[in-house]
Amino acid sequence: MTHDCSFLRDLTLGENQISFGDSHRSGHAGDWGTPEDEQVRPDAVVWPESTADVSAVLAAADEHRVPVTPYAAGTSLEGNATPSRGGISLDVTRMDGVLDVRPDDFQIDVEPGILGKTVDETVARHGLFFPPLPSSGDISTVGGMIANDASGMKTVKYGEVRDWVLELEAVLADGSVITAGSKAVKTSSGYNLKDLIVGSEGTLAVVTRATLELAGLPEQIRGGRAIFETLSDAVESVSDAVRSGVDVATIELVDETSATMANAYTGSALPDAPMVFVEFHANHGIEEEIEFCRSVFEAHDVARFEVAEGNEMDELWQARRELAFAVQAYDPELSPLHPGDVTVPISHYPDMVRLVRRLADEHDLLIPCFGHAGDGNLHYSVLVDESDDDQIERAKDVGMEIVEKAIEVGGTCTGEHGIGRGKREYLELEHGEESVETMRRIKRALDTNDTLNPGKLFPETIDGGRLRN
Repeated sequence: MTHDCSFLRDLTLGENQISFGDSHRSGHAGDWGTPEDEQVRPDAVVWPESTADVSAVLAAADEHRVPVTPYAAGTSLEGNATPSRGGISLDVTRMDGVLDVRPDDFQIDVEPGILGKTVDETVARHGLFFPPLPSSGDISTVGGMIANDASGMKTVKYGEVRDWVLELEAVLADGSVITAGSKAVKTSSGYNLKDLIVGSEGTLAVVTRATLELAGLPEQIRGGRAIFETLSDAVESVSDAVRSGVDVATIELVDETSATMANAYTGSALPDAPMVFVEFHANHGIEEEIEFCRSVFEAHDVARFEVAEGNEMDELWQARRELAFAVQAYDPELSPLHPGDVTVPISHYPDMVRLVRRLADEHDLLIPCFGHAGDGNLHYSVLVDESDDDQIERAKDVGMEIVEKAIEVGGTCTGEHGIGRGKREYLELEHGEESVETMRRIKRALDTNDTLNPGKLFPETIDGGRLRN
């Protein structure tokens, strides 16, 4: 499907802001979550440098019925930034400025193309930080985080990105510029348009400015690692710690398979055993909280509980931070079929982990399990030989069973990666047909011609056929 995008030359954009070249188009044909055979080259790539640029491009594209797919770092895992129907890839990475910092109000105004780590580096000198930054924050943009309502390791204490967005400037499909939310920390004025845009994956609007709330850096930060004899003991300890009220900023699960992969990739010397990584933030009394956590872990037969600080803590966490890369690099003959990120109520977390382990054994598949266990988020990758059709089918069945079970117990098919292209078939199962139709009505109201990131979220093909009954 190709579109005539020559109208872009009539806009007040610089020559270096528009490309019809093959290399730029190929570079925007997909993101991390798009298999090569599913990538779609856009007909043009545009790099806006201001809200006015975004508005002009969207208005013209809407008039000519040309699809526009927002693009930033390309680190999405569900094909969110893939231009499924061609058209324009709108790359906002040149809009990467810090517009204002107000430390007395714990606020920063930024453009969408700024990297998460740059936000933290900018406000650190004021003794502040952006708490919900995902573990990929050093390579992911704020605009992408807002689009997917990202979250990360510290969600168990601080919440997700949505909870730290105060106000947005955004451009609708027809080029209209709106402001959603308020710089006040609370408001009950009008419809909550801000939260409608957050997590909409670029299907309703393109964010051009965000006011983020910040927090003070804690005076005390300590990290630790608990090693268990069995995976069941490890996951039960996580559930018990959260339900007991242990005040952790981070509590991460790493199973023995993941530990082996991390060792191979980073050269670390993790024991090939189930582990729980923890981090504590406090302004006082942190030792008491650590001992509280230790007592909970000891009730689940923890084999060893190590606590570190400073540079030692960085070394402790390195293997966990690199785990996604470690999984991909572990075996050159195996590829992750689909990156899973279901989230369930914490009481169901141990059973979800045990289910994944059982399915891996029953279907003879390699499935490492890890994740932000404290908020019930389970990451897993089903590794397959892409030349083995039978193995691929088994892996698809396993992936489906895991997601369906998560939804059955009151969880979600995606905790932080978004729906994109990869999880569309589960939207109605999770929310119900009427709720999804309500989402469609909102989409049609704000994007009458379906030009903003079409082919995402909703469970139908480009031609309107159903993905799944």
